[in-house]
Amino acid sequence: MKHIGWIISLLLAMPIMGGLGCAAPGLGVKDGRLSPCPGSPNCVSSQDTGKSHHIDPITYTCSAADARKALDLVLESMPACKIVSDSDSYIHATFKSRFFRFTDDVEFYFPKESGLIHVRSASRTGYSDLGVNRKRIEKIRKLFAGRVRTP
Repeated sequence: MKHIGWIISLLLAMPIMGGLGCAAPGLGVKDGRLSPCPGSPNCVSSQDTGKSHHIDPITYTCSAADARKALDLVLESMPACKIVSDSDSYIHATFKSRFFRFTDDVEFYFPKESGLIHVRSASRTGYSDLGVNRKRIEKIRKLFAGRVRTP
């Protein structure tokens, strides 16, 4: 019976712990690259070459300005999304899980005149994300493709 009390306490504390995480260090673009994924399987990046972490960048054939507008609209339509920073070539957004309130950092980098949007999505805490970050980027890709011309 003692253990049940500890388990209940832990379950009640998890949403608080997940919601208090500070921004992960090293976010942003440095020398044209997003930060590499850590060794844990809770991150995907279009600039990572590792098989478990790599995901294709989002592509487009419209103007960069139209692509930015489309991505902004996609992110605004996603209920768990909050835009943290937004510049001409970079967007940092966070997504919070509904139940435990864990925070994931999602980044988008627009290299000039490339027709690409590099992406990185990573959990701030934990080891495995059960594929949540990969699924999120694929959902964003699909919603984005519905708004713009993609190759």
